[in-house]
Amino acid sequence: MRNYFLVLFFLYVFSTAQNLGAEEFAPEQIIGARTISTGIAKILLDRDYPFVDVRSKSDFDKGHLPGAHHLSIRSDDFTAENLGKIAAKDAAVIFYCNGIACLGSAMAIEQAVLWGWNKVFYYREGYKGWQAAKY
Repeated sequence: MRNYFLVLFFLYVFSTAQNLGAEEFAPEQIIGARTISTGIAKILLDRDYPFVDVRSKSDFDKGHLPGAHHLSIRSDDFTAENLGKIAAKDAAVIFYCNGIACLGSAMAIEQAVLWGWNKVFYYREGYKGWQAAKY
């Protein structure tokens, strides 16, 4: 009986220890969107394509891509109507959040595609990638 509890204890410790270091990464590709690099994002920003920052308002206020629109995926403001104020359904739109460990832009893109946007770009590297490039 003692060995049984010892085995259960080690299984518990092992399973929780694996989860401590685990990070969830954003998908590399999203159906209905084209993934772009930081270099391509810079070119598109320089050409005045609309960028949508889906992070929280406090993150957005701390820093964002120049001219980016704020539309938090975690708020009631994330609606097709509000997205339509930024970009028409047949116009290009670029979504980003905090980088590859942030799932916000992936979730926003999936929703935008369901709403009918068809020229969607996924800036997966996001704000952290932008900062790393020193733009």
